[in-house]
Amino acid sequence: MQGKPVPDKTSSASDSLRVGNRAVVFGMGAIVAVLVTAAALLFFALPDANTFNARVERIFIANDALTGPSELRLLEVLAQSGTAFSEVLSSYRLIIFILLLFATALLIAALVFLVMIIALNRRMSEIQRSGIEVRSLRILRAENAVMLNDMAFSLTPALIETLAALAEARMDDEILTGAGLEAVISGRHPSDCDEAAGATRIKRLRDAMGNQLVAELLVKNIARKGYTLAVPPERVRVD
Repeated sequence: MQGKPVPDKTSSASDSLRVGNRAVVFGMGAIVAVLVTAAALLFFALPDANTFNARVERIFIANDALTGPSELRLLEVLAQSGTAFSEVLSSYRLIIFILLLFATALLIAALVFLVMIIALNRRMSEIQRSGIEVRSLRILRAENAVMLNDMAFSLTPALIETLAALAEARMDDEILTGAGLEAVISGRHPSDCDEAAGATRIKRLRDAMGNQLVAELLVKNIARKGYTLAVPPERVRVD
């Protein structure tokens, strides 16, 4: 019964990933389509580079009297102006095209980053709701180390003994009070041990491994009962 939720979570994550990928593809397609349409309208609205020369030519053709040297010189000046205008207009077209390319790249990058941020926020929310799953907890007494999933922590011998006592109690499905924890480690009777001594050992263990992580995910404090590891017994191993 405990293994059933895992495929559901995997399926949900895969569905979310596919939906996110489709959203990115559709979004990029929409951005490109909008910019291509805007570019087409903009280039269509721009006058042709030879429009100026064509109009000047029509003016002189319509006026046969403009045949004097001064009129011809004016025609040459206007033709040169038209050529300069066409060159400037061509450069403007190139600049507009480059700017549209930059705008497309920036909008696509912004969309991708936005989707990534949304996905990361959702993932962080899931982690905050469900916590980090402790798949395995292995205590290596000889090496004074503990393996929590793929994370390795080097601890002092005293902290290793504290964690080992909690692990052995968890495998026996027991809950240790502070005095009981101190009794297991020191070898004395629980009545001869102080509750605060065990609580101090727990605090030092939490501080050594990361208080927030261990307090919420590993060492669990049950009110009026004691301390236990929030790990299934079959995932705990003491070497």
